[in-house]
Amino acid sequence: MSFSTIMSAAIEGLHVEPVHVETDISSGLPVFHMVGYLSSEVKEASERVRTAIHNSGIRIPAKKIIINLAPATVRKRGASFDLPIALSLLSALGELEAERLKGTIVVGELSLDGRIREVKGVLPIVMEAKGMGCCRCILPKGNAAEGALAEDVQVIGVESLGQAVSYLRGEEDVPAEGSGGQESYDRLYADRIDFSDIQGQESVKRAVEVAVSGGHNLLLIGPPGSGKSMIAQRIPTILPPPTHGESLEITKIYSVLGLVDREHPLMSGRPFRSVHHTVTKSALAGGGLIPSPGEISLAHGGVLFLDELAEFKKPVLEVLRQPLEERKIHINRAHGNYVFPSNFILAAAMNPCPCGNYPDFSKCSCTPWQIKQYLARISQPFLDRIDICVEAPQIRYEEIRNSGAKETSAVIRKRVVAARKIQQGRYEGQKLWCNAMLGVRQIDEYCRLGGEEERLMKQAFSTLNLTARTYHKILKVARTIADLDGGGEIRLSHLKEAIGYRTVDKKYWGR
Repeated sequence: MSFSTIMSAAIEGLHVEPVHVETDISSGLPVFHMVGYLSSEVKEASERVRTAIHNSGIRIPAKKIIINLAPATVRKRGASFDLPIALSLLSALGELEAERLKGTIVVGELSLDGRIREVKGVLPIVMEAKGMGCCRCILPKGNAAEGALAEDVQVIGVESLGQAVSYLRGEEDVPAEGSGGQESYDRLYADRIDFSDIQGQESVKRAVEVAVSGGHNLLLIGPPGSGKSMIAQRIPTILPPPTHGESLEITKIYSVLGLVDREHPLMSGRPFRSVHHTVTKSALAGGGLIPSPGEISLAHGGVLFLDELAEFKKPVLEVLRQPLEERKIHINRAHGNYVFPSNFILAAAMNPCPCGNYPDFSKCSCTPWQIKQYLARISQPFLDRIDICVEAPQIRYEEIRNSGAKETSAVIRKRVVAARKIQQGRYEGQKLWCNAMLGVRQIDEYCRLGGEEERLMKQAFSTLNLTARTYHKILKVARTIADLDGGGEIRLSHLKEAIGYRTVDKKYWGR
């Protein structure tokens, strides 16, 4: 046989494009030519493939060999096409039966000695295999456990080109891979950080609990050493466990970037991404010449933590405005448009002034102009996207020395999970998972106020000079507080607490 075709796939952002690897062998001047809109690393595959086949004990005749990766409109990048090119070539040479390759998708990088190396983006490819008419995937052994997370597709992990050939010839039985083990959610943070480590700051811990329960964005403001970062770092310990579908969606993003754990490929915990203030716009939002997910997509389903918020460059913070509203990020390039998910909770912490001691004028050494310039780094549109702003005061000596029993993360998480279950039941059948995702129409339906509550809200709107966005956010936070209280109607106490979370930013910014 002089012609063969085999299925592979290319990753475009998070989207999977099917690729047909076609090989034609004919008489003529000896040549090994590859076409199909290839990047430089794919063009180099010709040398890797020929050497790997030779070192696997198979001779390639001196013929005219043309390999096409179709469709030609999709850019082919990376080294994952090495193995499908090699198997397609061997099939065209008659070394493999074409029937054995039907319904099979193949990805993998080849070493010169024929060993198969791991590649990125295996999970989304395997998850899309069935939609491409494939029921079997041949992958590098190191990626097999990750690929086996997908359902209804047989995953075969091979260590070398020789083993892949033997398997396809029926000479060697390679068992289908089972899904890799995963860590228990309760053990993810065992013997590590816990909310019981926090001394004092009960109001801050309450605000964090409300934020996590409703998926609300959170800003902690206070002097250095008040425990802002320490509290934020413990947010993952009270997040509700992700569903299996959420875990797969999170794992897909990490798979594309090659960040999946080989032993525990499924992300059983929710992401917590702590970003340094020197981060660039493309690193935060994603992008680059070849667009890939950024930190906000890596935080999808979890928490994005920005410490020292005022130290971030203003254009970098403004990048967050769209994804905080739409829960996805759009990246446009001349060769295509990319959409990455970004449904996360934003947790931020900052000092109130350059020295960190404002408004304690006995300690603060900043001038009014310096304080104003420092706080002006955070724009009003960005502040409007913060649901809860809470002050973390300086810890008192008595609180540090208090050795009484404190609530553990497990206890707080039970309340969070209970509140989330109320929300899931309320929004069943809708594309809503928590109160923070409510739109204007849903707010009118699910956040109705009684007479007293309406009067209080009207007074707060004029007194605090609220915008329409902050008005809606107060109602959503009040809905969450009511859910923590059993899920009944929004009462006066719930609304007062929610309004209190908007007075802190007015204290500092006064806008």
